[in-house]
Amino acid sequence: MYVLATGTCLPGNAVDNSALAARFGMNAEWIELFVGTRTRYFGVDLESGERTHSIVDLGTHAARQALDRAGLEPSDVDFLVLATATPDTLMPTSATGVADRLGMNLIPAYQLQSGCSGAISALDVARRMLDDENRIGLVIGADLCAKHMVLDRDISSMHPSKLVNYMLFGDGAGAMVISADPDGAIMQANTIHCVFSGVGSVPGQTIEWFGDADRDSEVPAVQEDYKAIERRVPGMSVETARELLRRSSWTTDDVGYLLPPQLSGIMTARIRKEMGMDGAREVSCVAETGNSGNALALLQFDLLAEVIGPGERALAVAIESSRWIRGGITLEGL
Repeated sequence: MYVLATGTCLPGNAVDNSALAARFGMNAEWIELFVGTRTRYFGVDLESGERTHSIVDLGTHAARQALDRAGLEPSDVDFLVLATATPDTLMPTSATGVADRLGMNLIPAYQLQSGCSGAISALDVARRMLDDENRIGLVIGADLCAKHMVLDRDISSMHPSKLVNYMLFGDGAGAMVISADPDGAIMQANTIHCVFSGVGSVPGQTIEWFGDADRDSEVPAVQEDYKAIERRVPGMSVETARELLRRSSWTTDDVGYLLPPQLSGIMTARIRKEMGMDGAREVSCVAETGNSGNALALLQFDLLAEVIGPGERALAVAIESSRWIRGGITLEGL
């Protein structure tokens, strides 16, 4: 599988810790120390509560940028795979919304419901879809986490496990144009690894869906065991990196760029330390973008595309805490 181009979309202007603290009555320095994220982007206006962007908006913009960079038209694409944990609607899918916006008719448009590892899962599915007829695919990862932020809530006495969601997450989208052919490619994907590893485990994060029958349920829409995530993700990241190296027949010295999981600024630094590979250049963005779920890995790949040179090698890991999914990919510059 070859990478022709990447694209991104971050909605609105960056919201720094001072603005976030002023809006919700937090301490800006505490946000920096506890989370390590400096800015994030929201698809909602924090003052009015008005939705400014949808998943289809973000995904379409990122896709168009990637296609433009690849020198392609939407009609050149043979299939589309979109990963999200926060679709605009359950039906129709946001994948078909993007396809419609781009004028992509009569092609497969698949949507994966997943979290932080979703972009890796989407790339794995897309790789398997490349064949004699399907030569070019479009992969998108997008999330709108702001839809779970109650803007008029008094958070002064909120438990840190819930308060962290107001500081940690952001919105965005990333896209990648892939091909079965090397012509015009900037990178080649060597190994993709994505497995469920949570048998018998309690989820680290749960996002509910409420329908008409239970929309007034007292069950929280989002629940997160941040301590469990802190405890488990570093080890899972190391396991994934080792598996990628083994399957790619690489050593740690072969890795020129390391793209670690992007949970938060603080957590990313901790995970990077445990993963080792001290000689590899880190490619991270979460401190500037916030945790934007399915967009994150693709935002990293966009940064990687700017710096990776021919023959240079990169290893990326994405961990999903919802039911503990380990994902990763190795890439080589062309």
